[in-house]
Amino acid sequence: MKNTVKTLQCIIMLVLLAMAGCTGSTNNQTAGASKDTRASLTLIPPSPITKNVKLDIRGAVWNESPADRKYKISVYMDNVDKASCLHTEEKEVPAGGNTGVRFWLDTEKYIGNRNIILVAESGNEVKTMIEPLTIIDSKIRSTRRIDGGWFEFYHWCENEGHFWNKDIIKLTNAQWAEMMKGMHDIEMDIVVIQELFRNQKYVGQHDMDKTGYTGFPYYESKVYPKKEGDSLLNHTNFGKESPNYPAWKDLAADKPLESVLDEADKLNMKVFLGVGGYAWFDFTQGSLDWSKKVAKELWEMYGHHKSFYGWYISNEVGGYLGENDERRDELVHFFKEFTAYARSLAPDKPVMLATNCHDVKSSNGYYPKLLANLDILCPFGFHRMPEGDYTGKEVAEILQNYCDEAGSHLWMDMEVFLFGEKNALYPRPIDQVVHDLLMLDNFEKVCCYAYTGLMNASWQTAQPGGEPTVKLYNDYMQYLVTGRDTIGY
Repeated sequence: MKNTVKTLQCIIMLVLLAMAGCTGSTNNQTAGASKDTRASLTLIPPSPITKNVKLDIRGAVWNESPADRKYKISVYMDNVDKASCLHTEEKEVPAGGNTGVRFWLDTEKYIGNRNIILVAESGNEVKTMIEPLTIIDSKIRSTRRIDGGWFEFYHWCENEGHFWNKDIIKLTNAQWAEMMKGMHDIEMDIVVIQELFRNQKYVGQHDMDKTGYTGFPYYESKVYPKKEGDSLLNHTNFGKESPNYPAWKDLAADKPLESVLDEADKLNMKVFLGVGGYAWFDFTQGSLDWSKKVAKELWEMYGHHKSFYGWYISNEVGGYLGENDERRDELVHFFKEFTAYARSLAPDKPVMLATNCHDVKSSNGYYPKLLANLDILCPFGFHRMPEGDYTGKEVAEILQNYCDEAGSHLWMDMEVFLFGEKNALYPRPIDQVVHDLLMLDNFEKVCCYAYTGLMNASWQTAQPGGEPTVKLYNDYMQYLVTGRDTIGY
């Protein structure tokens, strides 16, 4: 019923915009106006949020005409009129160039179902974008729900993926799309693609800057194409852990990424494309150069998808941000350069990094330097803090303070797995998941690791990981029904 109401509200809004001489569409679709102008609107975090979240509103305009143009870019709440205007800027945009606008909104006085509207005007031409936004009346920042999940086309470690790698590799394009629908049905509408290349290398243990990149793409990359006869056989982490690995062929699906994005478009989901992997924990110049090339190609190939929400850097790093200051300096330099480059492609799209939250004490003052050029920090491992370290609650508060001071966003990468025999991952009991959701209440968004292999809807025609994954899915669905009274629904 709630989704039906939102849809009707958006339809009414479009009619009103058309009557006012504007054209537009909901959920960031482009429609109707100049073919020479492209626009985008991004809310960080996306809906729903609580009134304790300060909303980061970003817009972008691309001038695809052969001449320089001046744009008036305005953002409104619910109605396109002077009283509803939240922000206005005038921008000169060169031919073939783009520009962005950004501002922060205190949401406390806007509780309820809203629409954020971006209008870009140049002469008589108008481009309008709309993003629905639900703001919940709550005493805490968190919605106490899982807002999204990591998504991977094959798990990097054969031992960890023991219960599902043998199944996930067989999925068809349609079954990858089914997973999107499964996530959407439990309102996990943020999708984080773990990586779009598989390459089991580690920082300081390779010479790819001299010999060339050796990874395997999950899409039809032209900058780093598949080699003849290449397959996952050469690129998963078998090594010492699994010397007798099964000889899997390539993925059964020929377009898994396209299937995910197409379905996410239909369901109004938000997808981070994983710029990875070059090498684990590697933020060297070689990694930066590789990442820029991949990001450019991904934007050119998939930037037209309305579900394209942002960039996820797959390399990961510990809570100490590097084994020494040289590595930490590389990390800081990487994001200073990559984030600026990503914004030159798409000014409104955020960049996210997942770290663990262990040994933050040893980060040597580098968090402010990192967060100056990182939009979203998404740490994991709060329920398994090492002995002698902070508690999960303590380190969540410390990281929140760092992000608040830097103007960055703190999301949580919630682990919905436990380690079994030989490190095989299996679904975590729902009471432990709910415990974390209730205890760690400062995060704007919570994305679980991972949907693939650990959660499945009962109706999906393929359920990698088997019955335990369906049980976790159903248990979480029940929590959504019974637990909402405590979070303002």
